[in-house]
Amino acid sequence: MERKQLFDYDWKFFLGDNSEAKVNDFNDAKWRSLDLPHDWSIEGKVNPKNITKSAGGYFPAGIGWYRKTFQAPDAWKAQKIAIYFEGVYMNSEVFINGKSLGVRPYGYTSFSYDLTPYLNFGKENLIAVRVDNSQHLNSRWYSGSGIYRHVWMMLTNPVHVAQWGTAITTPTVSAKKATVQIQTLVKNETASAQSVLVKTLILNNNSKNIGKSQIQIEIPANSEKEINQTINVSNPLLWTPETPNLYQTQIQVLKDKKVIDDTKTTFGIRSIKYTAENGFQLNGKTLKINGGCVHHENGCLGSAAFDRAEERKIQLLKAGGFNAVRTSHNPPSEAFLEACDRLGLLVMDESFDCWKVGKNNNDYSKYFNQWWQSDLEAMVLRDRNHPSIIMWSIGNEIPERGEPEAIETAKMLINAIKKIDKTRPVTSAIVDNGKDWSVFDPLMAVHDVAGYNYHLHSAPDDHKRVPSRMIVHTESYPKDAFVNWKLGQENNSIIGDFVWTAIDYLGEAGIGRTFYSGETTGESWDNEMFPIHASYCGDIDLIGWRKPISHYRSMLYNNNEKLYMAVREPEPEPLEIKTTTWSVWPTWESWTWPGFEGKTIQVEVYSKYSKVRLYQNNKLIGEQSTTLDQQFKATFALPYSAGTLKAVGVENGKEIESTILQTAGDTTKIKLTADRREILANGQDLSYIMVEITDKDGIIQPNATNRLNFKIDGSGVIAGVDNANIKDVDSYVDNSRKAWKGKVLVVIKSTRDAGNIKLTVSSPTLEETVINIKSVK
Repeated sequence: MERKQLFDYDWKFFLGDNSEAKVNDFNDAKWRSLDLPHDWSIEGKVNPKNITKSAGGYFPAGIGWYRKTFQAPDAWKAQKIAIYFEGVYMNSEVFINGKSLGVRPYGYTSFSYDLTPYLNFGKENLIAVRVDNSQHLNSRWYSGSGIYRHVWMMLTNPVHVAQWGTAITTPTVSAKKATVQIQTLVKNETASAQSVLVKTLILNNNSKNIGKSQIQIEIPANSEKEINQTINVSNPLLWTPETPNLYQTQIQVLKDKKVIDDTKTTFGIRSIKYTAENGFQLNGKTLKINGGCVHHENGCLGSAAFDRAEERKIQLLKAGGFNAVRTSHNPPSEAFLEACDRLGLLVMDESFDCWKVGKNNNDYSKYFNQWWQSDLEAMVLRDRNHPSIIMWSIGNEIPERGEPEAIETAKMLINAIKKIDKTRPVTSAIVDNGKDWSVFDPLMAVHDVAGYNYHLHSAPDDHKRVPSRMIVHTESYPKDAFVNWKLGQENNSIIGDFVWTAIDYLGEAGIGRTFYSGETTGESWDNEMFPIHASYCGDIDLIGWRKPISHYRSMLYNNNEKLYMAVREPEPEPLEIKTTTWSVWPTWESWTWPGFEGKTIQVEVYSKYSKVRLYQNNKLIGEQSTTLDQQFKATFALPYSAGTLKAVGVENGKEIESTILQTAGDTTKIKLTADRREILANGQDLSYIMVEITDKDGIIQPNATNRLNFKIDGSGVIAGVDNANIKDVDSYVDNSRKAWKGKVLVVIKSTRDAGNIKLTVSSPTLEETVINIKSVK
């Protein structure tokens, strides 16, 4: 019998409230049938009247109910049965056969309930979940609503390893040998004492046993016992972002030589160390963090945490040159962390956006005193075995940060973490509040690493004042990429930088937008921004396109990309382009600017070569240095005329590498590109299809705004559509979307039937185009 069974399929859903829905004989025949994960907010219309306002992207919220019936076979009678929710936003109340199991306010915490006493064996049972996201504002960004992460049924023998009961650490690590310590909590939920053998194996990535330990233990009735085992691994394959090698522990509980419980836990062998002298060291080598902050949602899918969407997010971050991510401002999904482990991305795992003092009327401060310990422990217990996690964060821009009370709260939270995990440092993100920055010295002193938001410029002086302090820039403005990189290079006590943000997100409307003179000024919390409903401060946009700032930042930290060219958007006189604190000048991979013929346009070239040359229609425009002194950047001003721009990297007078931009002609074609042409027929796998409108030569027409219509046939459905335009309020779940900058993204989700999925894309003036995706069991 499988220990952990997916419980995502065949739920009934109703948007609204009905207290009778918790009972078994309630008639839900007219309710909608759906599978999880599910976010009802993203399905709704963006509307200025919605109570989430600009903070939540003007999406609807409210109250919803979920119901699912299931059989509890007689074979389960000898088992302990629990239901495990990875995340429900928010204020969930779970019922089994009409009995309330409990309420969980925080929408980002994973939790479980024991169902064993309440099941009707051999009969039908009902799980009902009431989700209340009606009290606003409870979030400063788009939260989504509903059971947006996986649900599992957990079946165990009454004698078993506890949930989150395995802790794996690697106290000594070298190329020749690693010591792996495994701490296991074994529960005995029977009325008599039990004598069992606990056998622990370490498996490599080929599932080969490379080390084992076993111990016979006695567990009294209705109690638990913690055991510690040490296994040495010879010539270990270490975990790093470049080589994310993984191992598994398999822990078996045997009684009378029969396996009664069997669990596997993935881990990595690596060491972490932090000092003011050498910064952050991974496996003994100093590593500067090039990090990005992200929120939990997945663009047009809303907050629904499909495994593939979470994996793709990590792939986008890696492709964008990042080596680290901050889970601002809450614990992420399990699939997110598993992808970080597997693909190699360092993680700062963050718990809360506020403590006792709130930022909005209905945020976590309402629940902090009652729930902080349960929620914090759930994060650390669930996540502690992920090798990608190198630091915990207990908070972000806490409103009471300048008061003595904040120091006591921080100590309380830190102590709770250290009781579970002493191997990682703890930080929190502190922002200036207009006072002398040194006023935060006592608060920073209780953290292992001081988190600075938008204040790295003070780090050199701070180091003189507090030489032992280690500093991580927990948030930075995108436009400050170079200065923050340089500070990190020149100061060992600065372990790195996390930009706000790595990826665009819904909500916090317009903080990174650009706008024309005469339009609404200020940030999203100053004004209502409709129709703007997303941030636009990310290095990567909502459909996965890397903005020019992404290429520039990556070049600072990495050497895999050495030349990039983009064009600064010209101002449409007499209007001027305005930026916000979090935005950079709008810059595009385009040399198609009709209406600007003969007018001066600025071309930016980012380069790790000592010099670059720019050619227009094969005529040399100029040559500029692009060394450290020029911040690896050159800007050329030239009158616009259609044709070809070519940027060339030059070393020792020799042209090494080139990149081009060509003026696009009239739109004639639709080009479809799928990130995956084969997906699993599990009702949850995804294929991301980029739709590009091009001229006859295949050059994207960046000014195309054609409305595109999507028709799907076969074993798939359209899960979401988007164009990255934060002013476009068309539905994100639809079969039509206007192009923006010549592009649209369509996300296809498999059904549970294998077969072909055919997507047909059409537009009134363009020839329709088809792409086929294979869905397999």
